[in-house]
Amino acid sequence: MASETNRCAWVGDDPLIIEYHDREWGTPVHDDRLLFEFLTLEGSQAGLSWITILKKRPNYRLAFDDFDPEKVAEYDDGEIVRLLANPGIVRNRRKVLSAVSNARAVIGIQREFGSLDAYIWQFVDGRPKVNDWSKLQEIPSETTESKKMSKDLISRGFRFVGPTICYAFMQAVGMVNDHTTSCFRHP
Repeated sequence: MASETNRCAWVGDDPLIIEYHDREWGTPVHDDRLLFEFLTLEGSQAGLSWITILKKRPNYRLAFDDFDPEKVAEYDDGEIVRLLANPGIVRNRRKVLSAVSNARAVIGIQREFGSLDAYIWQFVDGRPKVNDWSKLQEIPSETTESKKMSKDLISRGFRFVGPTICYAFMQAVGMVNDHTTSCFRHP
């Protein structure tokens, strides 16, 4: 059994990453607001480091009305201009626009499935998939499930949801548990 000091190799020594790894990454999320938050943050992270996004996370919560999909879906051109002027978030026009269009798509999913939670967890049959990777290099960047999720999300109007982003999202919200076997968070 791994001790509490053993963590996944990607963690490093930044206290923010350690806190995220120890308390959030791989923990099942069933709250629509938090699922939308992670979907937005994972899309914003594309091409950047996760620590960059974690450091900006409080600013994202303020800028995007705490990731309330109903509020974000109503953003107009003035809100887009405000967001693009905000140095506390990633000011990539395509990423900002995708957050708004994704919020609208979330509302469509909530109407159809009852919740984003019910929809998103269907890709793993409603329960976390626990992997037994011993090394970081064994962890895939995408899977059959993340490809299926990506394809379905795109068909529903989502953007910045390629298979790699979807797999990182699945890891973040605990749909898959990819803590390595030596990590204290591995079951």
